[in-house]
This record gives sequence, C-alpha cells and structure tokens, in this order.
Amino acid sequence: MLKNYFKIAWRNITRHKGYSAINIAGLTVGIASCLLIFVIIQYELSFDTFNPNYKNIYRIVTQEKHESETTTNPGIAVPATEALRLDIPQAKVAALNSSYGSQITVPEGAGSRTGDKKFTENIGVLFIQPQFFDIFNYKWLAGNASVLADPNMVVIDKSSAIKYFGDWKDAVGKTLKMDNVLTLKVAGVIEDAPVNSDFPFKVMVSFDTWKQHPKDYDYSAEWGSTSSSHEVFMLFPASMSKANIGAQLKRFSDKHFKKLNSKTTLLAQPLADMHFDTQIGNPLGDHSTSMATLRTLSFIALLIIIMASINFINLSTAQSVGRSKEVGIRKVLGSTRPQLVFQVIGETTIIVIISALIAIAIAKLAMPQLKNIANVPDSISLFTIGSVLFLVASTITIILLSGIYPALVVSGFKPVLALKNKITAASIGGIPLRRALVIAQFSISQLLIIGTIVAVNQMDFVNNADLGFNKSALLIIPGYTDSVSLGKMESFKYQVMQNPNVKAVSFSSDVPSSENNWGTNFYFNHSNKEIGHHTYLKFSDADYFKTYGLRFAAGKGYEAGDTSKQYVVNETFIHKLGIQNAENAIGKTIRLGGSAWKPIVGVIKDFKTNSLREAVKPIVIAPSKKLEGQIGIKIQTANLSKTVSELQRIWENTYPEYAYNGYFLDENIAKFYEQENKMALVYKVFAGIAIFISCLGLYGLVSFMAVQRTKEVGIRKVLGASVSSIVFLFSKEFMLLVGISFVIAMPAAWYIMNGWLQNFVYRISISGWIFLLAITSSMVIAWVTVGYKAIRAAVANPVKSLRSE
Repeated sequence: MLKNYFKIAWRNITRHKGYSAINIAGLTVGIASCLLIFVIIQYELSFDTFNPNYKNIYRIVTQEKHESETTTNPGIAVPATEALRLDIPQAKVAALNSSYGSQITVPEGAGSRTGDKKFTENIGVLFIQPQFFDIFNYKWLAGNASVLADPNMVVIDKSSAIKYFGDWKDAVGKTLKMDNVLTLKVAGVIEDAPVNSDFPFKVMVSFDTWKQHPKDYDYSAEWGSTSSSHEVFMLFPASMSKANIGAQLKRFSDKHFKKLNSKTTLLAQPLADMHFDTQIGNPLGDHSTSMATLRTLSFIALLIIIMASINFINLSTAQSVGRSKEVGIRKVLGSTRPQLVFQVIGETTIIVIISALIAIAIAKLAMPQLKNIANVPDSISLFTIGSVLFLVASTITIILLSGIYPALVVSGFKPVLALKNKITAASIGGIPLRRALVIAQFSISQLLIIGTIVAVNQMDFVNNADLGFNKSALLIIPGYTDSVSLGKMESFKYQVMQNPNVKAVSFSSDVPSSENNWGTNFYFNHSNKEIGHHTYLKFSDADYFKTYGLRFAAGKGYEAGDTSKQYVVNETFIHKLGIQNAENAIGKTIRLGGSAWKPIVGVIKDFKTNSLREAVKPIVIAPSKKLEGQIGIKIQTANLSKTVSELQRIWENTYPEYAYNGYFLDENIAKFYEQENKMALVYKVFAGIAIFISCLGLYGLVSFMAVQRTKEVGIRKVLGASVSSIVFLFSKEFMLLVGISFVIAMPAAWYIMNGWLQNFVYRISISGWIFLLAITSSMVIAWVTVGYKAIRAAVANPVKSLRSE
C-alpha cells in the first residue's frame, strides 16, 4: 500500500512538472537559507560552553554611579582580586591583564637563525594568574599552570609556538622578548583555544612579571584606579544562586569602596552572557554578537520557511480542482478519506525531501561565503548533530505545514460533484484562502524590503558621516613608550616631515575616534566639589589638532611640551558644566583626579569620540610625552602607496627593534560597524530570497489562472476585448493584494527597524519615501511577474481556446 502511494505520488509530480519545479525551487531556497542561519546561530550560542563549569563562571565588572551617569567597566581595581579571595573563600578567583598590540620577538639563536623575528599580536597577549586554569579548561601539551607562579615566565599556545619556533615541541626552555622590555622563558605550551572561545590566548605571561614593571605596563595597586584591561573571573559553587552572589559582592563593595567616597559596586556577569554583551564589551575576544541580532536572524529564517510553505499550499489548493475527478473515482472505488490524506501527504513528502537534498547541496556550496554575512570561521562545519537534527525537524515541520491543508481539501471532495466536474475553486473556499496567503507572502517580502532600505541607508549615513575631524589619508603607526622609543621621536618626526607628500605628524596616546575610554573624575574652576560625571582623556603633542583637522570653537591649542601645563576640551565638556559660550570657558581651570589645577586654553568643536552608536563624550586633551606612543601622519593622496613605502622604510631604520604595523585610520573606523554592515547585507540577501519565493508563487498562481480561464479569455477577445484590458483583468487582483499586504507590513517594519536604529545615537529617521519606495518596488515586481503570463494569455489566438466549444 505504502509503495503504491509513493508510486502514484511520483506520477502526479512528474505529470505537473512546472508546478512541481516551482514548489521545489521555493522550498529548496527556504530550507537552504534556514540551514545556513541555523549554523550561524548554533556557532554563536556555543561560545565558551565547552568549559565544564561555564554556567557557574562569572566576570566581575565595575559599576560607578554618578549624579548624571552610570558607567560599567569590564575591569576592576587590582587590589580587589586578593580581597575577593579573602572575603569570598568559597569561590575561585583569577585575574588577568591584557596587553594590546604587543610585539613578540624571537631572538637570534632562540628559534631564529636569520636574525630576530618580530611578531605583532593585537590580542591574546596578557599577564595571567595561574589560578585562571583552575576555572577554565585548557589542555596542556607541556608544563602546567604552576609555572606561572614565578616572574618572567611565559606560556604560549600551540599555533604561536609553531609560528615562533617551527615546532611546538622545541618551544619549552626557549626565550622570547616582549615589547623589547621583558625577557621571558617559555615554560609551557597549551592547546589552541577552540574557535568558539572568547579567550583566544596566545602569549600568557606570569602575573608577577606585570607587578615588577609597573611603569611599562601601567600597573597600579590603587583601589581608585580601574582599567578595562584588568579583568577578574570567579567560579562560584553550583549551589550558590545569582542573587546570593550579587548580595556578597554588594557587601564587598560597601566594605572596600565606601572609604573612597565613591558609588562603586562590583557586579557579577555570567560567562554565558559575556559573548552577547555589546555594551560592556569583550576586550579579550575577536567579536561579540548581540542576542537581538540572533533573534532577527531566527525571525528571518521563520519567515522564509513560512513563505515557502505558503507557496506550496497556494499551488496545491489551486491544483486540487484539477484532481476532482481522480478523487471522485477513488472514493467510488472504496478509498477512505484517511487514505486520500496519506496520498497527498506522500506527494508533499517526496517534494520536501527532494527540496531538502538539493538545499543541502546549495548550503554546502554557500558555506565559504557565510563569513561575509557573519563572524564565522572558515573551519565551521555544515554538518553537526545539531544541524542534522534541525534539518530533520524542519523537514517534518514543512511536510506537515505544507501538506495537511491541501490533503484535507482534496480528501473532502464529494464524489457526485467531483464526477460531474462541479468542483471549483470557489466551491472549496480556495479563493479567499489563496488571497490571504498571497497577502501574507507579500507582507513578509515588503517587511524585508523596508528593513533592507532602512539598514542600507543607516549604514550609508554612518559610513559617510561627518566625524568632526578629517579621517582620510591618515596613516597610523602604533608605536611604543619605552625610553628608547621616546628618545627617537623627534628624529623620526624630522625625517618624515622631509617627505614632500607629508602634511603633518603627531604623536598621541590615541586617535580622535576609537574604542578607547580612558576616564577619570575631575574638579572644575577651583571648586572642591567633584563633578558628577567622568571626563575622558587623550594625550598628544601640540600638532594633534592640525594633523587630524580638529576645529577650534574658541581659544587655541596648548604650547608644545613634554608634560601638561594647559588643557584643551571639547564642546560637550563645557556644555555638561552649563557653559554654552565656548569663549567663557577659556581661562577656567581643571584638576584631573589628584593632579594640579591647570587652565583651559582652547575649546574644540565636538568630534565623534567613539562609534556613532554612542554619544560624544566630554574630552580633555593634554600633552604627556611618556604616553604618546601612537604616530599619526597626514599624507597627500597622490602617490599614496609610494609614500607609505618610504615612511615604512624610515620607521624600520629608526626603530629596527620594532616591527612596522601601520594602518589607515578610515579603515580602522570602518571596523566599528562591521557587524551592522553585515546585518545590512543579511537584509539584502534575504529580502532578495523573499522576493524570489514570492514571485515563484505568484507566477505559479497566474499560470494556473491562465489555464483555468483560457476559454474566458478567448470569448472576451472575440467580443472585442483589448490586450491591455485582459492584462488588467489578470493583474488588478494581485495589485490589490500587494497593496493590502503593504498596509499590514508597514507598521510592523517601522516598529522593528525603529528598534534597530535605537542602537545608534546618530541615526536616520524613517521617512515616508522609504515606504513609498518599498510599495513601488513591490508593485513593479508583482506586475512583472504577473504581466509576463498575462500578456501571453492575452495575445493567444482565441480560435485555439474556443475550438473545443
């Protein structure tokens, strides 16, 4: 019996090749899209779950409440680590301090036979306590965590060991230099961190080494000093609730921070939440992904599957009229309704399985391109236990979703009416259903079209926004602040300025727009009352303003010098203090933390201090030569590559002990919005897929209508109807349905995209032209889809259609 069902089902599928192809194409694209989205979501949700105790691991963060703002820092004060061990003995505590952009040198004779080998590691270099490996699970290939108890010891991962020494087995006992400051002995090698880890550690230096070099690596044992680089993780007993953990940290904060007259509280952030926190951030890892992004992807996948199923239901119910005689004969010969239901479900099963198999092949081909729309590695696999289970569950769901209603419709035909050919679309209620399904389909399409238009325009706005400074043709060379490097500053600057293509050069701690937030408390105009918010700091030489094109609202830049004697502030700084006229701020004084009072000599117009997701921060800029390790060079755009090569040569001659690692500022700023740009691309891709599926369904329905109304069209033409009137006859209903779908999609799209735009402080408004463009494009797409088939029906010879009458 079952074999007979599938044999007849296959015959019905091959008999109606056109409709079967449309169904298979729609389902294939839908299943492939959902499978790829599932792979992305599964990868993101898997971060750090390989740690056996990940549910009980917490990152300790610092929250500071001021009169007008609340800030959260991923780091905590250095002395708090030991205090946590004493005050909360039931938990394991480990601290680490990151060193970004460090240079690792393999000395000649310690793995290099051709002179020193230099490597710049932007992340993954840190000072770490051995207790970290009591909390996190890493496989040791050589050595163990105890080697990190001694100063000047380093542990490296397998990939770094191979990169530095050729073979990881030869690494232990060798020597490495870090930033030309530290000489370290390799005492252990660990297996590389998994790709789904927020801790991609490469070079792990013993924590005591950091303590022994406080000036070189900004070690501070002050309770009032908090750096985002210094992070602490705790493993609590599984029996301890989150509320209990929070209460213990509150008592700890009251005990240790109250004496500082500070509203500072330590909070526990679950490790399971860290990867998805785009506010506090993850200084250790490569990227973070918001849960909102994953929910959006899941929602899109659901919509795509619904659209593909709608196509199937639409075409199946439309075709059911043509099967009425077959059903009538089967019922007369004794077929029961359940048997007919299984027959139709069998046809659906074959089509869905064929679609799923083709979808797997398409998804496999598309895998290398997946990294263009998501932060996934090249090594990510399409086939995992999770993805296979998802595919099976999706296939069964689609079979049931797509097959049940058509099966109930077909099996419900009355034999007498079926045999007399009295079954019509109207008699089975198919027309209202198909209209509703077309409306649902185009509502989804237009929602994605509107989302695409909004996302693309927002990212165009972000990528081309006026940042308040000139970011073009600015070469940034990360430098170093050791005494040898600082001593070569003027010589390097002089040589660079001899190049006719160089306009300006500046040494600073930071570029104008970055992800850095170096903040401090401050006092204003000789008042002993601390201001109720932090100010943020940038240190630079006097050429900073010229090099980056910063504009003055009042006053001027400070005098050249090695230490700060004067300050320049931005407009936000004075506006937060209630000063609206920039001229009135000149001459006022500032005291940063416990430093001396110094005057404001200039107010610069606001520039974007961070990404456009954040508001402009109050900024104080001052000279401090010991912190000015970054070099900014403004160059002519003509002969750009030649100029950069010459500057690299000067760098390598001046700083032979350091590797050249220059980059252009505008390229670095573009990385701020990598996730949003990828999301805009996601909208484009899936809006295109939604339109494709909608058009398939629409084309199938119009094709069916054209066949059903062949004689009607012939009669109309004989009676004098024009081609345009017949085209209008086919088109008007679908145009109306598209219009209704737009009315449904518009408020939903506005709500979703307005929520997405809230991630940006600086954003576009959702204007009426966006909706006008969406409905116009939908109408055009629908008309083109319907029009082709309608015109073919309209120009057909009426003699042929009426010959059988």
